[in-house]
Amino acid sequence: MNYHWNWPILLQEVATGENSTYLGWIVHGFLITAALTLLAWIIALIFGTLFGVMRTLPGRVPRFVGMGYVSIFRNVPLIVQFFIWYFVVPELLPRSMGDAIKSIDPAIQFFVTSVFALGVYTGSRICEQLRAGIQALDKGQVQAARAVGFTVAQTYRHIILPQVFRRILPPLTSEFLIISKNSAVASTIGLLELSGEARQLVDYTAQPYESFIMVTLAYVILNVVILQLMNWVRRLTARPGLMGE
Repeated sequence: MNYHWNWPILLQEVATGENSTYLGWIVHGFLITAALTLLAWIIALIFGTLFGVMRTLPGRVPRFVGMGYVSIFRNVPLIVQFFIWYFVVPELLPRSMGDAIKSIDPAIQFFVTSVFALGVYTGSRICEQLRAGIQALDKGQVQAARAVGFTVAQTYRHIILPQVFRRILPPLTSEFLIISKNSAVASTIGLLELSGEARQLVDYTAQPYESFIMVTLAYVILNVVILQLMNWVRRLTARPGLMGE
């Protein structure tokens, strides 16, 4: 294999005239990916919790709404959802609102769209994990809570959700990691996250191996940080003697 390795090229200034190096592009992509992952994770937790609870409420309407959310966002390919959020949604909004969105700086549009697309999609997956966790609990706990005067909201807040979140922490960690990898899809609408910066790096340097090796290391570092963060959450929320903890 006749390939000329050129690692020092990463420290050269970019050919576009920016006051940055090619390595700086990777750092920029890493920060964008980290921010995108964290914000999408927060949205996913909010949507997953809300609709997961709705899927276990006694009323038929909230269950139907929760099932509709899961059916739509879990079964449509993620890349299609990115395109819908970016190209279609602004056209469906009132003209003034749609024009205002389209007048925003493109980089901000790419980022915000990616956050919502990833967050809502992952939320539909978390929703099902939460539903399964709630249904696995002993029904006697709910009956006891209602017997002592707890409302439905108080029962979920103080009895059900604290236990369920501890039980589903491993799959939640997996979803957190999956978001960081699914963020690569954001490059299809123009966001220069890690994978987008890698392709740009190849176009300007013609050094694909160096570019993608550095990006791979960046993804590994990000996922290690996520694992350490979730392990800290697990230790913080553990209750010795409860559920094998």
